[in-house]
Amino acid sequence: MDAGEAQSIARLMGAAGTDGFGAALDALARRQAAFDMSVLLVYSPRRRPVLIHDGYTDRISQPALDAYLDHAYLLDPFYVASVGGHPPGLWRMGDLAPDSFFASGFMTAPDVHPCISTEAGTLAEEVGFLIPLQDGVTATYSLMRVVQGQGFSPAEFEALRAIEPILRRSIADEWSLRQPPQNQGICAGQDMETLFAALFSDCLTVTQRRVVSLLLRGHSALSIAMTMGISEGTAKNHRANIYKRLNISSQGELFRLFIDHLGRRPAATAPALGNRPRPAGGIAEGLPAQ
Repeated sequence: MDAGEAQSIARLMGAAGTDGFGAALDALARRQAAFDMSVLLVYSPRRRPVLIHDGYTDRISQPALDAYLDHAYLLDPFYVASVGGHPPGLWRMGDLAPDSFFASGFMTAPDVHPCISTEAGTLAEEVGFLIPLQDGVTATYSLMRVVQGQGFSPAEFEALRAIEPILRRSIADEWSLRQPPQNQGICAGQDMETLFAALFSDCLTVTQRRVVSLLLRGHSALSIAMTMGISEGTAKNHRANIYKRLNISSQGELFRLFIDHLGRRPAATAPALGNRPRPAGGIAEGLPAQ
């Protein structure tokens, strides 16, 4: 550890419980690898995500971020890993995502995917730390590079992994300081995973709804077959019958039905930045000019 890294760690410790915590977190991470955007979210199956640090800067669309926090996050591989008991640590999105995720409606929708709402319109790569917290919730600290850049090299990935113990302890302490009241961020008392599983319950069977959830999260027919223990042909038949019942002909149309369906329900107000005031202008401190 050099003197500069020690100073970054000291600044992070000193920023606990303040609006400068996210900037200090990014400063330490940037000593290991460069990145364009970052975000720290706390995920739970029982409420909308809590936004602790907004390091997206002013490059993203605010309506896209709002739509993501309201319902589109349910399709994010980092959310699925967080609530699905995935092992903690640093992960590449490509290692968490289903086989067809990067061609899915979510990954290509600028109106509900903040990173895709940038001028670049896509990402080079996203990596994230999964950090279990108390009360069964998980924090995800994600670092992103836009398409003009390259993905994180093996050396950069290992350098980031080396600071995981520091990030894990700092983020856990920050969450204990910033936890929202118990009833804040709850969606009308509904478990969000239950709400997601009940999608189209008026016209689809339980099995078909399970297939829908996997399709929306980026699984191919083969991946659905392996996940559900059925043949690939049966999975394809389920998909065809679902499209027929919903009067659609593509996964893109299914994605839009999902967005419209959940977008019509009463939205809960999710606490941002741990229910503390955001920095002036809503832009995280310490990020380089773009």
